[in-house]
Amino acid sequence: MLSFTSRRRLPALGVALLALAATLALLPPTSPARADDGDAAATPATVGVATRPAGEDGRPDGRSRFTYTADPGQTVTDRVLVGNTGTARQDFTVYATDAFNGGDGAFSLLATADTPTAVGAWLRFDDGSDRVKFSLEPDEVRLLSFTIAFPADATPGDHVGGLVASVVEEGQQVSVDRRVATSIFARVSGDLQPALSITSYDASYEGDWWNPFSGSVKLHYTVSNPGNVALAANLTSGVATWFGIPATGLQGGSIPMLLPGNTATYEFTVGGVGQWLYLNPSTVLNPFVDSPDSSQQLTVSPITRDTVTFGVPWMLLILLALAAVIFLLLRWRRRRDEERAREWVDYMERATAAEAEGLAGAAKSGSS
Repeated sequence: MLSFTSRRRLPALGVALLALAATLALLPPTSPARADDGDAAATPATVGVATRPAGEDGRPDGRSRFTYTADPGQTVTDRVLVGNTGTARQDFTVYATDAFNGGDGAFSLLATADTPTAVGAWLRFDDGSDRVKFSLEPDEVRLLSFTIAFPADATPGDHVGGLVASVVEEGQQVSVDRRVATSIFARVSGDLQPALSITSYDASYEGDWWNPFSGSVKLHYTVSNPGNVALAANLTSGVATWFGIPATGLQGGSIPMLLPGNTATYEFTVGGVGQWLYLNPSTVLNPFVDSPDSSQQLTVSPITRDTVTFGVPWMLLILLALAAVIFLLLRWRRRRDEERAREWVDYMERATAAEAEGLAGAAKSGSS
């Protein structure tokens, strides 16, 4: 069961089902407790919605979602429990819609006003309608039966949506559509093509300039599902440096389920990377079918991508620059001292020569 108040966002597929729905399903409807006017004013009514798949006996059967595999043209029948977990009478609307992935990969359902075109359009309730409306008292539960008719021209692969129970909470200025959904995974038999692809992959280095041994590489990558099977993936990322030497150990992560035809962008940070200048980050993506039904599991080939980035060792460069400046200053000083020494030697040689010439001239004049 999935719950949300936004008209577009939906939490991840693995969110826990409300245990209260299971309890309510086993209890007869009860009248709401009455309170005096003072208590009612102090404790405003709360809105609560619960849904859960049910078995043929009308009781929760332990499923976390609706999962079907059928041939084109086939129909399947199932049941859902809808409960009022709030403290006041509520008006429910129950319907099916299609799912998609947001730009960040989050699993979402179409807005209430949007018309489904896939599995959300295949579902009908017992009266033949695509949605039903009814009211429930607090702690009351209703069992609904529905049929999904797979079209004769349905394409092979996974068609994903959700069975939504909606309660509109009227406000003075804004009305809030509180929706709870149980996901629907309908697989049409045929040529299944499970595949993910990394359509873009780049990296950037982040770290303190003064610490050449501590930093991280932030990976930015876009994953697309060009196949017809919904896939999640585990990933392993690492960074190598010169001659393929590892700059850090391998680090694991994951991406949530990506539906067929959808694309999402993710980030992953590989920590403990030193400033080795040349860095070669890489990621291995291992897709898998995230389903509790073992019969839907498939073998999917892994995908590998890598790129090049640079972790500039600024402190080392500064130290080298300082060493170079000191070396040049010392060399310049030595050359200046050598030049002064040569100048002094030349001066002394000229002075000695001049003195010698003076003495020689004096001696010659005396002898004359």
